[in-house]
Amino acid sequence: MNKHGFVCFLPIAAVTVMASVQAQPVANAAPEAQVQSAVERVISSIQADPATRSGDIAKTIAVVQKQFLPYTDFEYTTRLAVGKAWRDATVEQRQQLFEQFQLLLVRSYALSLSQLREQNVKFRYKPAPVAATAADVVVETHVLNNGDEIQIDYRMRRTPSGWKIYDINMLGAWLIEVYRQQFADILAKDGINGLLAYLNRHNARQAARP
Repeated sequence: MNKHGFVCFLPIAAVTVMASVQAQPVANAAPEAQVQSAVERVISSIQADPATRSGDIAKTIAVVQKQFLPYTDFEYTTRLAVGKAWRDATVEQRQQLFEQFQLLLVRSYALSLSQLREQNVKFRYKPAPVAATAADVVVETHVLNNGDEIQIDYRMRRTPSGWKIYDINMLGAWLIEVYRQQFADILAKDGINGLLAYLNRHNARQAARP
């Protein structure tokens, strides 16, 4: 968790450089294959560009938006993080909450990746047995770095366009649960508009940082 009270994504694997093309998730791919594709496309694109390798956060954010977001369902993440208050939000408020929360998640992920851009870290994906009727699954992965091993779990949901990442468990904390607790305090005090104002301030503050 950073000094602003938000959880940052844990940095992930370095892989062989591939062309930086628009991510195209495969609708019938296994969950672990979707996670691997999402991770490796982002890292490959970052390592292929001197600007992102040198730590250009704006360009790293652009890579995450292009290569990682197609594998996610952060609108569903937003709905779960906001909780019961989502039902009372207007269509416009829901869209604004989604956009601002997704921006927060993307920037956190990009910042984590920028810290790992030149490190040789290995990533192992564990196959996730999935029943034909399953709608939700957890993909277990392991980060191997200088003899240390850290487990990261990705929770995914089945959608018409394939399995999508919507929650991540790092060091025993699921992101949605962490954010739900943070958002609940703001919502109880200031309501939906208060949460929107808070997210806007946070994102503006982060964007202003070098």
